[in-house]
Amino acid sequence: MEPILLYDTTLRDGTQGENISFSAREKIKIAKTLDDFGIHYIEGGWPGSNPRDMEFFDLAQKTKFENARITAFGSTRKPRIGPSDDSNLRALLKAKTPSVTIFGKTWDLHVQKVMNNTLEENLAMISDSVEYLKNADREVIYDAEHFFDGYKANPDYALKTLIAAMNAGAEFIVLCDTNGGTLPIEIESIIGTVQKRLSMAYDTNKDSLPAKIGIHTHNDSGLAVANTIHAVECGAVMVQGTVNGYGERCGNADLTSIIPILQFKMNRQCVNAENMEKLRSLSRFVSETANMIPLKTRPFVGESAFAHKGGIHVSAIMKVSRAYEHMNPELVGNRRRVLVSDLSGKSNIEYKAKELGIELGGNGYDSRKIVTEIKKMEQEGYQFDTANGSFKILLEKFTEQFEPLFDLRSFRVTIEKDADKPCSAHATIKISVRGQDEITAAEGDGPVSALDNALRKALDKFYPDLDAMRLIDFKVRVIDGRKGTAARVRVSIESRDHDHIWSTIGVSEDIIEASWHALADSFQYKLAKGKE
Repeated sequence: MEPILLYDTTLRDGTQGENISFSAREKIKIAKTLDDFGIHYIEGGWPGSNPRDMEFFDLAQKTKFENARITAFGSTRKPRIGPSDDSNLRALLKAKTPSVTIFGKTWDLHVQKVMNNTLEENLAMISDSVEYLKNADREVIYDAEHFFDGYKANPDYALKTLIAAMNAGAEFIVLCDTNGGTLPIEIESIIGTVQKRLSMAYDTNKDSLPAKIGIHTHNDSGLAVANTIHAVECGAVMVQGTVNGYGERCGNADLTSIIPILQFKMNRQCVNAENMEKLRSLSRFVSETANMIPLKTRPFVGESAFAHKGGIHVSAIMKVSRAYEHMNPELVGNRRRVLVSDLSGKSNIEYKAKELGIELGGNGYDSRKIVTEIKKMEQEGYQFDTANGSFKILLEKFTEQFEPLFDLRSFRVTIEKDADKPCSAHATIKISVRGQDEITAAEGDGPVSALDNALRKALDKFYPDLDAMRLIDFKVRVIDGRKGTAARVRVSIESRDHDHIWSTIGVSEDIIEASWHALADSFQYKLAKGKE
């Protein structure tokens, strides 16, 4: 069975997603990480479109890649000029990549109504461009843009565009569901027809083999991964996608789902087992570089992908993990998580305690008593299934194993508002660390920001490695709105450093006090991790 080639377009198509942007040097770091993982093709960008992508290719020429072929992306020549006169094609050659991907128009609607071109000239543009790049000794991957829409509108012409690219020398013909509206049931019949027509039209006098089929799907119907997998079943040997599914509109096919499905569900080898264990860290690295909060529910690599909350579920997985898991999470670098809530049983507490290295029974608190206390606290507004940091500290307090790394003496927060200026906040804090009192003050964009800054400033003298820690999410939830402004509120804080993400929680009638509890737990958790 032919191996599947992985083609990553995070650095080009992924950056078309909302709020996604990378500098040239960030793109090099991501490319090196993709190469280390074992991706076969890395599309670096469109050198003819902007200086940043050209800078990337300049840097790529000085960078050693062990596994991947760096690929430049561009379009066919413009109408009615020769390929050697086309600045875009010249820029592709200037990028000096071993492989080049060009896209061409497949849908007659685009050719005639959008480009104001003729169908005959469009075929010539495809053929001329591929042949020009082949004569420059490049491997050519042809992306048939809007292929499935084009095929459904005018199948004969759509197939002619593929044949033009193949007979000009393209090694791969990639069928693109650019609008993301195709269904898996359509994929099978269309790819079957494509394979027959390409085989019939192939020039047998050539030394090369017929072009191979690739697939490139978008997620506008929520079917990008399903369509990609179905295309592989139908004979596609190259799959294009992005890490975390980043991309325009609803995104591209997500490689973090496609790769483990191919490898573990379909037995189609993509990368070696050792590299598969890096999948979750690859996902996190790209989201961190993109400054995007990781999606917890992302299959395979998300924090919640192997999370269990119901007591019956937890009791079962403690005996046989596959009872409630479709695969071993460690195969993709993830881990099993047990959540604690008012739905928990003894099994949840015992599993979490073992996971966190906490011995139960201290201070008379066994798993049964802790379950009772957790359910009381959740009735008051706590929610520990989303606050792993606070839950660890709570268990330690219950069992008299908590060793605070700082103690609050007092804090004061003031907010000032002038008629013509936005609010400003100022916090003064007094804490005790190692028996020594420390008093500091700091400003912030709001009261919690000011508290955060003041606490960091106070702790910096004793724990100078806090620079890597930062708050990435802050949520406030009114628990019972019937009491109006006197209602209890729940504050949830999510923090991260280079290696971990953790959540903490605080509940109070006073939003500042609730915020302080969540903030303090976050710092206590981080500092304790640093001691391990």
